Amino acid sequence: MIKEEILKSIKSGARIKVWEGTIAAPFEGLVIARKHGLQPGATFTVRSIVAGVGVEKVYPLYSPYITKAEIVSSPKKVHRSKLYFVRNMPGRVVRKKIGVSV
Repeated sequence: MIKEEILKSIKSGARIKVWEGTIAAPFEGLVIARKHGLQPGATFTVRSIVAGVGVEKVYPLYSPYITKAEIVSSPKKVHRSKLYFVRNMPGRVVRKKIGVSV
């Protein structure tokens, strides 16, 4: 279960590490979407580049499968709630546009 203060700071543009189940290594990436607020069915989407391929994972906020979540960095200002345009951009352009590393 994710702590309450971290739930509120998971926003589009934030870098996050998510530990799932029994896997020792976290999945670290950019939050590109947060859907349905704090409802029971709320989710957030994390995107990362793994071995040169873009990987996206959708996590339910209240999943017991998530053992820990940690905010690595938050952007200064993001003008959109859904960052789907990141899918078609190289990392250096995203860093310049949003201000966080991909």
